[in-house]
Amino acid sequence: MSLEAVKRNGHNLELGKYEAAGEYGIPVLSPVHLDDRIEWIRFNHALKEPHRESLGVHFFLDDYLFERAWHDPSRYALFLRQFKAVMSPDFSMFSDYPKAVQVYNHWRKHQLAAYWQSVGITVVPTIGWIGRDSFEWCFDGEPVHSTVAVSSVGTQKNREAKQLFIDGYNEMLARIKPEKIIFFGDVPRECEGNIEHHAPYYETFTRELAFSDNGR
Repeated sequence: MSLEAVKRNGHNLELGKYEAAGEYGIPVLSPVHLDDRIEWIRFNHALKEPHRESLGVHFFLDDYLFERAWHDPSRYALFLRQFKAVMSPDFSMFSDYPKAVQVYNHWRKHQLAAYWQSVGITVVPTIGWIGRDSFEWCFDGEPVHSTVAVSSVGTQKNREAKQLFIDGYNEMLARIKPEKIIFFGDVPRECEGNIEHHAPYYETFTRELAFSDNGR
């Protein structure tokens, strides 16, 4: 298959062939160590941000708001290099998705993040899981003893969802032993580790709107 054919298929295989882990060949990310607390902004607001060198970019958003980073990877890599750090893109792995789609979204999260690392971007791995069945592959490619990011948004609404989050969180601690966890959303009391808590993006957005309205 020609390189042009690979590009046309939309899977970004031309971005590079990286060390892979697990049955599904998930690209392996290098560990990152962020000692300082930095401010994290949403990807869909990053283009308007003039002071980029001290900020981080996160992708805890609806997928349609950052799919462009997947579809035009070189352009957005150049853009994201201007920030202090970025999180790996949080492509959705909903429980009602077919397993093939869940695994593919985990793979492309890592394919894009490995590419970003290869061009000099500091990438904080975003860790995600679904049910217990996903534990066999959802931590593949994640570095050990790294700063990582998680979000509890949408997982604390009922007892079952909360327990699944806690089970996955504890599995993360056991498997990859993160040195620091950048945590967006409510932190259940059962969650241990070196946690750096951040408000979920919708709370920050609400405060920004209130400030803007008061300033009129």
